[in-house]
Amino acid sequence: MLRFVGYELDPQRSELRGPGGETIKLRPKAFDLLQLFAANPGRVIGKHELMAAVWPNVHVGEDSLFQCVREVRAALGDDSRQLIRAVSGRGYLFEAEVSTAPDTVVPEKPLPQIDPEAESGSAGRWLDVKMRRRAALVAVAGLGLTALAAAATRLPRFVTGAPLTVAVVPMTAASNDPLAVRMAAGVNRDLTDGLAKIETIRVVVPPGGAVAAADLVVSSELERTETGWNLRARMTEPATGAVKWTSSVSVGLAGADEQLQQTRLTAGMGHALALRINVLLNAGERSALGLPAGSTKAAIEQATASINQTTPERFRAAQAMLEQALADDPENIDLQVALAAFQLRGIQMAWFPAAERETVENRVGEILERALRAQPNYIPVLEMHCRYLSATNRFVESLVACGKVLTLDPWNGTVFYLIGLSQVFLGRFDEALATFEQADRFDTPQVARWTWAIGAGWVHMLTGRAEEALPWLQRSIAITPASGRTHFLLAAAYQQLGRTDEARAALAQAMTLRPGSTARNLPPPTKNTSPVYLDATERLVGLMIAAGLPED
Repeated sequence: MLRFVGYELDPQRSELRGPGGETIKLRPKAFDLLQLFAANPGRVIGKHELMAAVWPNVHVGEDSLFQCVREVRAALGDDSRQLIRAVSGRGYLFEAEVSTAPDTVVPEKPLPQIDPEAESGSAGRWLDVKMRRRAALVAVAGLGLTALAAAATRLPRFVTGAPLTVAVVPMTAASNDPLAVRMAAGVNRDLTDGLAKIETIRVVVPPGGAVAAADLVVSSELERTETGWNLRARMTEPATGAVKWTSSVSVGLAGADEQLQQTRLTAGMGHALALRINVLLNAGERSALGLPAGSTKAAIEQATASINQTTPERFRAAQAMLEQALADDPENIDLQVALAAFQLRGIQMAWFPAAERETVENRVGEILERALRAQPNYIPVLEMHCRYLSATNRFVESLVACGKVLTLDPWNGTVFYLIGLSQVFLGRFDEALATFEQADRFDTPQVARWTWAIGAGWVHMLTGRAEEALPWLQRSIAITPASGRTHFLLAAAYQQLGRTDEARAALAQAMTLRPGSTARNLPPPTKNTSPVYLDATERLVGLMIAAGLPED
């Protein structure tokens, strides 16, 4: 057993326990990294040595290491980066006194190819007075014994920089049905594992249901009916008893095996919970910048109702409405995001003249850059930035931006879809298919489920697998029948399978939905796309031409 600054690291049980005895969730690699640090306190360990020890015989990039370091820091409340300190150009230093519990042995953790110079001058460096005081505060706050610690927790998180502590209590089953009990345990386990990936919070599993040291507590109940599962969840604030969030998720039994049911229950709850936590974390900053209340909310809702009709006239009305609202409240982040989304929609639907496209793209980029500076961890801003980069053919940058969203909401199906799009245009078809399939397994939000269905069908067509594409495309049309893109792909699938009458009927329906389409203007812009994608697209358009698509 390794002990440091009030924490216990139990290698036998692969557990990290906090000052109050609560279990703190860590993914396996993050746990291995912390164990490595704790076994080598006071010594600088190089990045390559860390990667070789934690990922033996596997080539990984520094991003994997950085993510694990962030997760460990969040678990330890090391927001000031004094416990795990980066040493410029050399590696990381675990600057804490580590002791062992009685009758335990410190597990050996050999490091490959230790650099002797990395050790010189660093051995014997322990906690300074500031770190000792911080350790004492952590222990006291965990026990809830001082007014100072209690007062500190009431300060806004965006001021203190301290990570939000979220306790997840065991999910209860509404009956003693063994399947319900097993499903509840599985969903709870997957939920805590997913929440542990969110870099802005600290997740704990309290022993015996004790939650006094947590900022927020998540509780839930699972019920099995004849047709499906019903999950009810809530999040409360122990200090005040206030309910901060409630949600219900239903997943049917038909068409999904037990594992898929578990995944969708977890994602349905986790996605909504991650979004709510993100709003709470950003609420302090947004209060200063303008919250989406009253007229702001009405403007966004009315604009959304207009844009959903997908006509140029309604688009212009929605844009004017949002521009006026933003003129009245220029620092409102939600209005900035909404306007950027609508203008990007106009670009994608070709509702701006070609000569204006670049100007509008630049305007959207400026809006998003301003929003990102104001709230760099607000999911709506990050999600819109991810979408913007994808729509403007900056696919590599889009992958990075979308990945940032997943560090705050690991179940965001919309972002998985956008990642899949970038992978398609980069010619990484196998990765794209896996990404679309992952979005389909999560099925969050359900309103977007037609998008990853068309994505999976598209990839199958790009790789010449019309038989596999057909059910995906048909399912996408059943959900959203007004998208001409899906009918064009469906026509190509029928054409490849030799079902020419059905191909022509699907192509005619596509032309009704998107009149004026030709082989020249139908494919997306080719800027920054892979030659592999271009070759596959040329074959796909050829099938559409054979089904009746005009060439010019």
